[in-house]
Amino acid sequence: MIDYTEDYLLDKKIKIYQPVDGYRASSDAVLLAAAANTIKPNSKILDIGSGTGAISLCLAERFKKFDPEIIGVELQKDLVNLANMSAEANNFLKLKYINADIFSSGLDFCSFDHVFSNPPYFDSNMPTSPYKGKATAHTFNEKNLKDWTDVCIKMIRPQGWFYMINRAEALKSILNIIENKLGDISIFPLYSKEEQCAKRIIIKAKKDSKAPLNIKPPLCIHSNDGKYTSRAQDILRKGLPL
Repeated sequence: MIDYTEDYLLDKKIKIYQPVDGYRASSDAVLLAAAANTIKPNSKILDIGSGTGAISLCLAERFKKFDPEIIGVELQKDLVNLANMSAEANNFLKLKYINADIFSSGLDFCSFDHVFSNPPYFDSNMPTSPYKGKATAHTFNEKNLKDWTDVCIKMIRPQGWFYMINRAEALKSILNIIENKLGDISIFPLYSKEEQCAKRIIIKAKKDSKAPLNIKPPLCIHSNDGKYTSRAQDILRKGLPL
């Protein structure tokens, strides 16, 4: 077992184990989980590229009264082991993580009501972290964003929901990929501070829907003094939805 730390999410409602060196969850995971507001009792949820499990841990906590079944798929075995430890520590009995390549996971297509993903942000020719685990999480190898997104869409049931967070500059590519496959698209622009360009975007969309695209009000994460804004605090600490 690799060296790990014991950390917390959602104002210490969730315990999460993470490697000392390598990939560690950021606020991106908590924000993506906050995009969900249509989860119903006994929903099936898939977290693709689940890392240390932050997205699915937040979902399990936020929607525990609905008792959803949640599966995380992650390539790095050490992260899978830590994520399963976290699920057990939080007593999330219907949350499990499997060690698999998302392109050959063995999971059935069209079998999940909600599919979440925080994919690698960079192509294989971009500079990477010196830590192998972090480099693997942040960088595509032989595949690309289209391959990854197509797998996500194949896993969604008809009328099910897709959620993704990515760099703002990836928005055009993502919209091209999901065109004619998903509708009722909501775009949540995320800003580090006021008067800056958006750094991240969250996309939420519905399979087999023809509803029009809409752009949500911006979320500013930090005030000028570097502290979280009150709205960001509500999401990152209190677990409120976007």
